[in-house]
Amino acid sequence: MFNKENSYTLHTEEVEGIVCYIVRFKDSQNILQEVEVPHSVFDALAHCSKKEEALARQDRRHIEYAELADTEIYDRAVHKPKSVEEAALNNLLGEDLTRAIAELPETQRRRFLLYHDCGLTLQKIAEIEKRAFQVVARSVRSAENRIKKILKEWG
Repeated sequence: MFNKENSYTLHTEEVEGIVCYIVRFKDSQNILQEVEVPHSVFDALAHCSKKEEALARQDRRHIEYAELADTEIYDRAVHKPKSVEEAALNNLLGEDLTRAIAELPETQRRRFLLYHDCGLTLQKIAEIEKRAFQVVARSVRSAENRIKKILKEWG
């Protein structure tokens, strides 16, 4: 966790053409101190300072997140979760769709699943089954229409 009380500041000053590396901090009696340090120490402290700043940002993010109410987190979400009703409806539709697909003839079912579930192109399915592209396309389109009809009948 970032500790602001142990902070120090880093400065460079040029005196007669020579760069001086200065560290300023408050000692235990809260008196401002300035110390000239070698360049290597200055670089090491600069590196530590960057790490401290990163820790401070991380602390702020975690504290902000911990203080957010569930509604605020939901409002900030990019992909909002589905409501219980939507999830239940999707589940029921998924079950109906699965049953409707099961009612298709075996060839239509296979081609429909290869196209929609496996993501194969109609051309690739035609090559695999050694059939004309038009035959496979007509079969998949027919399967889609048949599924729509079945789902309409079920309401």
